[in-house]
Amino acid sequence: MSRFNVKKVAVLGAGVMGAQIAAHLVNVKVPVVLFDLAAKPGEDGKPVSKNGIVEKAIANLKKLKPSPLGLADDADLIEVANYEDDLKKLKGCDLIIEAIAERMDWKSDLYHKIAPFVAKHAILASNTSGLSITKLSEALPEALRPRFCGIHFFNPPRYMYLVELIATPATQPQAMDDLEAFVTTALGKGVVRAKDTPNFIANRIGTAGMLATMKEVDKFGLTFDVVDDLTGKRLGRAPSGTFRTIDVVGLDTVGHVIKTLQDSLSPETDPFYETYGTPAVLAKLLELKNLGQKTGAGFYKKVGRDILRFDLSGGEYVPGGQKADEVYGRMLKKPAGERLKLLRNAEGPQGQFLWAILRNAFHYAAVHLQSIAETARDVDQAMRWGFAMKQGPFELWQEAGWLEVAKMIQEDIDAGKAISKAPLPEWVFNGPVAQAGGVHTEQGSWNPSSARFEPRRQLPVYERQLFPELLLGEGGPRPATAGKTLQETDAVRIWTLDDEVVIATLKTKMRAISPEAGEGLMQAVDLAESQYQGLVIWPGDDPFSVGADLQAMLPGYVAGGAGLVDSMEKELQDLMLRIRYANVPVISAIRGMALGGGCELAVHSSRRVAIMESYIGLVEVGVGLIPGAGGLTYLARRAYENSQASAGKDLLPFLTEGFTAAAMAKVGTSALESRKLGYLLWSDIVVPNKDELLYVATNEAKAMYRAGYRPPHRKQFAVAGRDGKATIQGQLVNMRDGGFISQHDFHVSSLIANVLTGGDVDPGTMVTEEYLMTLERQAFTSLLGHPKTHERIMGMLATGKPVRN
Repeated sequence: MSRFNVKKVAVLGAGVMGAQIAAHLVNVKVPVVLFDLAAKPGEDGKPVSKNGIVEKAIANLKKLKPSPLGLADDADLIEVANYEDDLKKLKGCDLIIEAIAERMDWKSDLYHKIAPFVAKHAILASNTSGLSITKLSEALPEALRPRFCGIHFFNPPRYMYLVELIATPATQPQAMDDLEAFVTTALGKGVVRAKDTPNFIANRIGTAGMLATMKEVDKFGLTFDVVDDLTGKRLGRAPSGTFRTIDVVGLDTVGHVIKTLQDSLSPETDPFYETYGTPAVLAKLLELKNLGQKTGAGFYKKVGRDILRFDLSGGEYVPGGQKADEVYGRMLKKPAGERLKLLRNAEGPQGQFLWAILRNAFHYAAVHLQSIAETARDVDQAMRWGFAMKQGPFELWQEAGWLEVAKMIQEDIDAGKAISKAPLPEWVFNGPVAQAGGVHTEQGSWNPSSARFEPRRQLPVYERQLFPELLLGEGGPRPATAGKTLQETDAVRIWTLDDEVVIATLKTKMRAISPEAGEGLMQAVDLAESQYQGLVIWPGDDPFSVGADLQAMLPGYVAGGAGLVDSMEKELQDLMLRIRYANVPVISAIRGMALGGGCELAVHSSRRVAIMESYIGLVEVGVGLIPGAGGLTYLARRAYENSQASAGKDLLPFLTEGFTAAAMAKVGTSALESRKLGYLLWSDIVVPNKDELLYVATNEAKAMYRAGYRPPHRKQFAVAGRDGKATIQGQLVNMRDGGFISQHDFHVSSLIANVLTGGDVDPGTMVTEEYLMTLERQAFTSLLGHPKTHERIMGMLATGKPVRN
C-alpha cells in the first residue's frame, strides 16, 4: 500500500507564523527548510548573509515565550534558504507550506516563481487565515492545482490544536486525505475541513462573535476588565476573556481578519454584514499603534505591577481590575437550561450582556452553518480547538434545550433585539434536528446541505484514536465505560480493551496518588502479571498525576504522627519498586502534568510514552518537602549509570544535574526538555497527538512483552558520600548567605543533598534503592512536621501557588 511519506517540508516565509510552523516541524522530528527573501546589503555596503532574514527569524525563535520549540537549541536544525539561490531545494520536499503575508498579489507572484520547482508528488498548501483558496489556485499551473489546498494553523502553532484544511474544486480528495493524516499524526493536530469562505470556520465565527461582543459592551456600558471576567473561565472560554485575548493575538491581526470580512462579503451575501464595521475603540488603538502584547499596550497596559485599561472617552489608560458582580458568577454555575433563562430574564446589564452574546453566537452559527462548514461538528470542534471554548455554540444550545432556546432566540429576532433580522433556518424548528433535540446525535452531526446526520470521516489515521474527543450528544466510545472493567473503586478503574493489556486510570482529583489509588495500582500490577501482557497507566485526560495526595497526608500526620506518615510513604515506595521490577512491562502514558509523585510513578515504569505537551518534574520543594516516593533514589541511580557510561566516570557532575533539577523544582516545559532533565529517556516515545497516546502505549506494552521483556536486575550502585554532600552543601551556603534562597530552602535542599549522596558514608559506597528510600522517608517525615512546610502546603492548597518563606 502506498502512503504519503513526508521526508522533508519547505516553509515559505520566515515571518511570525512561518518561523513557528518550522519550529513545530522540528519539534516532531520532521526535517524542514525555511525560505524567505534574500537579504540586501546594509547601508554601509558591507556584504551580508543572503539568508540573513531567515537566520534572524530563527534566532528570534529562541527568545519567544511561550517557546515555539520543545528545546531552544533545536532551532539550529531548521535549514535556511532564500528565493534567489535555493529554489532547487523545493524539489526534495514532499510538502510545501506557503506562509507569507496576507496579500493575494504577493502570494500569486511567489507561486509563479516556485511552480517549476515543486515535485510532481508534492502537496502545496497556503497558510492563510481567510483569503480565497480557489482564487489563489488560479496563479498555479493546471497540473499543480489538484495538489493545492489551504492549511490554516492557529497561533501559536505548537500549542494550538486546530488546523483547518480547505480544498478548492480542483483539489484531489486523496491529497486532502494524505495531508489530514500527516497533520493529525505527525504534527499532533485536530483537523477540521472548512469550506472556502472568508475566514473559514473558527475565525469567521470567532471574529463575528468578538465584534458582536464589542457592540453589546457599548450598548450595556461595561468596562473591558468586567467583560473579561464575565467571558473567560466563568463562561467556559479561554481564561483571558475577550479583550486580553485580542491583546495576545495582536490588534493588527484582528484588524486584518475584520477587513477580510469587510472586503469579501456584502449585505447581499451576509445578513450580519452591518456588524463587521471596525469598532471605534479598535480603530483608535490601531491609530495609536497600540497593538497589544507585542507593543506593551492595547486594551490593557502594564505599568509596574498595575494593569491599566484603555478608556476611549478620555483616550488614556485608567486603573483596571474591576470584577463582575458575583450574582452572575453564581448564575453561570447553574445547569445550562436554567442558566440561559436566568440570564435572559436578568435585570442587570451584566446578565443582559451575557444573554445577548450567547444568543448572538447561537444565531450566527445557525444562519451560517450551511455556507461555512459541512456539519455542526466542524463548527463546535473549531471553536473548542481554535478558541479554547469548553463547548461549541451548538453544544451549549443543545444542552440547554434545543427548541426552547430556539424560541427565545427567534423571539428576540422578531423583537429587534438581535444583531440581525435574519430568521433562524427552517431546520432549527422542523424535521430531524427538532425531533432529535439538537444537531449532535449517536448517528452523527447535522449537515444542512444533505439534510441528515453524518458520522465522522473514516480515515485510517483515526483508527489510532481509540477515544477521540467527543461532543455533547455525539455517539462514540467513552473511556469511563469502555472495554471490560476488571476492578473499580472510587480511586481507580482497572480495565482492558483487548484482554491483552491492563489499563489503570486514576479517578482521584488531578489524578492524585491517594492511599486508595496506590493500593489500586498495586492490584493492577498483580493482575497484569498473572493474566496479561502488560500494564498501561493512562489518565484519560490531563493531567497524568500531580503527585501524592497532600490533603490526606497532612491530616494523617496530625492524627497519627510521624509513624503513620512513614508507613504511608513506605507504601508509596513499595509501589514504585513493584512497578519497576514487575515481570510484565508497565507503561506510563503521560499527558499534561506529571509532577512530584506523578513523576516518580513515571520514572519507575518500564517505559514512558508521552505527548509533546507533557510537563514532568519533581516539585516537592514548592511545598517545603522533598521527593519521598523514590524520586531522589532514581536520580542517584541514574547519575551512577550515566557516570559509568562516560569516559571520566566522575559521579559528581551527573549527581549535580539531578540535585539542581530537584532542588530548583525544574519542570520540563515539553517532553523534549523532560528528556534533557532525565525524566524521560531516549528510549521513551514522544507522541505528537494526545488522542493517539493510548494506542501507542498499549502497542508498546505488547511489543515489549512479545520481545521477551524481563525487568532490570536489582543492583547496588555507588553514591558520592560525605565528600559529595560537602561540595553541594558549600554551594548552598553561598546561595543562602547571598540571599538567593531562604533558610527553609537551605534546610530542604540540604536534606535533598543528603539523600542523593547517600548520607554519612564514604565516597563510592555501594548502596541499594531501599537504603536511599529509607533516607528519603526520614527526611520527608521530618519536613512534614516543620511549621514552615505547613505554611507552604496550606498556601498551595488554598491558592495553587508556591509560598516562599
